[in-house]
Amino acid sequence: MKLSPLTYLLLFLSATIAMGQERVSIYPADSSLGSVTLEIYAAENPKAAVVVCPGGSYCWLDYNGEGVEVAKFLQQNGISAFVLRYRVAGWWAWATHYRVLFRGHLAPDMYNDGQAALRWVAANASRYGIRPSTIGIMGFSAGGHLAMSQAVYPDDVRPAFVAPIYPVVTMTADCVHKRSRRGLLGERRTRTLERMNRWSLERNITKDCPPTFLVNCIDDPVVDYRNSVLLDSALTATGVKHLYIQYQTGGHGFGVSESKGSPECRPWKYRFLEWLETLMPMRN
Repeated sequence: MKLSPLTYLLLFLSATIAMGQERVSIYPADSSLGSVTLEIYAAENPKAAVVVCPGGSYCWLDYNGEGVEVAKFLQQNGISAFVLRYRVAGWWAWATHYRVLFRGHLAPDMYNDGQAALRWVAANASRYGIRPSTIGIMGFSAGGHLAMSQAVYPDDVRPAFVAPIYPVVTMTADCVHKRSRRGLLGERRTRTLERMNRWSLERNITKDCPPTFLVNCIDDPVVDYRNSVLLDSALTATGVKHLYIQYQTGGHGFGVSESKGSPECRPWKYRFLEWLETLMPMRN
């Protein structure tokens, strides 16, 4: 039987609803921030929840590869995932340097979006069967910096765990990822030493940081692998419970893909699941 276009549309919408997909604004009272959203991938009887922060140098977002695909993987493994579309500088700012004259999106905008996302998930935890003690955050590349900043600078909510994957970490060391620094802190007039020190996460780790799962590759051609070495050293020096997995090969931007990266690094996501099972908050 031939189906009409309307029937196809209804079937598609029904399938989407059946999958439990939602997208919500996390600033519902502020229409100017309506583009800051969480896309929800709810698991049945979730053992944990993760806010997922895609990367993109704080200039754009790899929303599918480091957001949606990651969320689906987590959902399939019993973890509810919330993909955060946070504020970034944007392609125009990267191409034109217009923030020499106008503020645009700068820190702490992105950080504030991360806090708002964690706050929203915590406030709606019962709706999704989530225990508040199991809400963590994961991020990739610049999104890893955003995720880790939630652990370093908690406002009224601190994640139960944090997973920075091939993250940007420093804003001051010679291994800095300059495009991410520019995306986060703007042009030279707003990149003060004080601000660079504040957002150099390795300089601000405290002993009460939550458990951290850290992954990167030596051959990363985008974000110098020494970013993760700096973070590992700071976590070790302050006694923060963490696992650092350093692969020789895999590059950058592989997310949870089974084709990107390398055979060596692709199992990282299963190591994360194993690590998560060892955390005491997951057993409460």
